[in-house]
Amino acid sequence: MRKTVFTLLAVLAILPAAAQTRVWTLQECLDYAMENNIQLKQSRNAYLSGLEDTEQARAALFPTLSASSTQGLTATPFTEAGDKVAYNGSYGVNADMTLYNGGKLRRAVEQQKVQNERDSLSIAQNAMDIRISIVEAYLRCLYAADAVTVNESTVEAAQAQRDRAEQMWHTGSISKVDFAQLESQLFNNQYQLTVSRTTLDSYKLQLKQLLELDLGEEMVLSGIEADEEDVLRLLPEKSYVYERALDNMPEIASGELGITAAELALKQAKAGYLPTIGLSAGIGTSNRSGTGNNFLNQIQHNFNTNAGLTLRIPILDARQNKTAVNKAQISLDNSYLSMQSTQKSVLREVESTYLDAVSAQAQYVSAREQEKYAQESFNLTNEQFNIGMKNTVELITAKNEYLSAQQSLLQSKYMALLNLAVLDIYQGNM
Repeated sequence: MRKTVFTLLAVLAILPAAAQTRVWTLQECLDYAMENNIQLKQSRNAYLSGLEDTEQARAALFPTLSASSTQGLTATPFTEAGDKVAYNGSYGVNADMTLYNGGKLRRAVEQQKVQNERDSLSIAQNAMDIRISIVEAYLRCLYAADAVTVNESTVEAAQAQRDRAEQMWHTGSISKVDFAQLESQLFNNQYQLTVSRTTLDSYKLQLKQLLELDLGEEMVLSGIEADEEDVLRLLPEKSYVYERALDNMPEIASGELGITAAELALKQAKAGYLPTIGLSAGIGTSNRSGTGNNFLNQIQHNFNTNAGLTLRIPILDARQNKTAVNKAQISLDNSYLSMQSTQKSVLREVESTYLDAVSAQAQYVSAREQEKYAQESFNLTNEQFNIGMKNTVELITAKNEYLSAQQSLLQSKYMALLNLAVLDIYQGNM
């Protein structure tokens, strides 16, 4: 089996000696981005912040405990008995706990756990988007590198034709006009080579930005191995790809969890109609100067304990509970609609990528044949031109057709590889 290796050449411009050089495979690019991409780091931090919210919601199920102390001075300037200024203090420890509130606290914990799962899926979704972007950028770089190689070969051929034409002009085999046309064609090919190199640099810059690399760091891509079997591999049925995508793509699971969260929010809103029972308990003591008792005796004599149950029954709440329930129901309905929209969006993405892959494969087959015959036509025309059987216009036309066929073959090849890779990502195969 003949393997075609697409290799990206090093940056043509001379970089500073301090610049770092590293050869990157596609997998290394993907792995590096998973660790260093700023957007992914922010998603992970959002997930960690959500875990803290979960711990906070869970802690609300347990009692709260607080200690307090109040110190003060009381002035009675017109009293005739005792000190005109008295010092007093109070000390206490209090505990409060919600015994029942319709399940609000418990459902708040459940809601927060669901949100944690959605945050985790958000990380997975961002990772998938970044993988697709990197695969696209990497293959664009390889396509641009191959385009540079094709244009370099074209310039070499054009230079040889120009030199041959110069000899033919001096010997009188062709006119000066014919020679000028071939020389102009050489300059045009050199311009196209410059454009392709600039395009390659631009694509490499985009890849560096996705990887969060320093712009001064030199980047060399190792390329990928692919043959015609890779480009033209059979695709499974579109319905199968869609079903796999529904099982694998994070936004689908996140949409399902969004419905679960909305259902919990509705139950929590309905709990607002139910009574609330709270338990409170505490201990305390106090002291006051001018009573004739010392501090320790006062602390002992004034020591007290308390405990109580509080029952709150909502009667009129200015429509707060009804509004909360209605809005929660609307939010639940929107969650179902959002889920349907997400499923349709996934279907559009899968179908569009699937059709693009099939189209690119068909274009590759046609471009392969077109490139074959264009090369044969150019070679024959070039031979006939050298012996005077073809004119300059026919030679340039055949050459341009061959160059166009090469570019079409490259484009269809990389478009097929890209869309096949994206379908693999959708299905969880990459």
